[in-house]
Amino acid sequence: MNGPIVVINPNSNELVTDGIRDALKEFNLPKSPSIECVTLKEGPFGIESQLDSDSVIIPLVNLVQSRTDAGAFVIACYSDPGLHACRSITKKPVFGIQESGVLSALARADRFGVIAISDASIQRHWRVMARMQVLDRLAGELPLNMSVDESARGTKTLEKLVNVGGLLKKQGADVLVLGCAGMATHRKKVEEALGIPVIDPTQAAVALAMGVLLSNA
Repeated sequence: MNGPIVVINPNSNELVTDGIRDALKEFNLPKSPSIECVTLKEGPFGIESQLDSDSVIIPLVNLVQSRTDAGAFVIACYSDPGLHACRSITKKPVFGIQESGVLSALARADRFGVIAISDASIQRHWRVMARMQVLDRLAGELPLNMSVDESARGTKTLEKLVNVGGLLKKQGADVLVLGCAGMATHRKKVEEALGIPVIDPTQAAVALAMGVLLSNA
């Protein structure tokens, strides 16, 4: 059996890691790779700027290098910080949740929308999507304008997700991607409220990692 899928929360907020772990509990299946969710202790409390994103690259590389037992890695932060650096230092597959979430959305519908954590994060997301050459299928990206911590614990997070998701649906989105790992626990309720598929990108990345490991078992 392959080693575990190590899902790394690059911010130091344990509540976000707990939410990711809860969103992945249904993926713990018999005869499938185990899933281990870890917190990057050196990371900022929330990754909300380009500086925050860049600051975790070396700590992520060090963590990946230290986990020689892993079968695969998932970087659980939307905008995929350190993705290419980590891929450059290991032969194990490394998945970023933005790439994985967008690819999963494109497999579900023609036009997708993204719910961002804030206005400041959208530019980072668009750079990744431009590299992926998928902007022509983007219906839009709109922000909640909350902090990462608020998205995970805020009492009005679900209400804002439904409101912003509804606007994206009106703009032509047939599927939505949650643009922050902190939103993971709300996926099902947002999907039920809006009546269109909603992708949690961490679940999407873990699903891809499991597929790779199982096919090589």
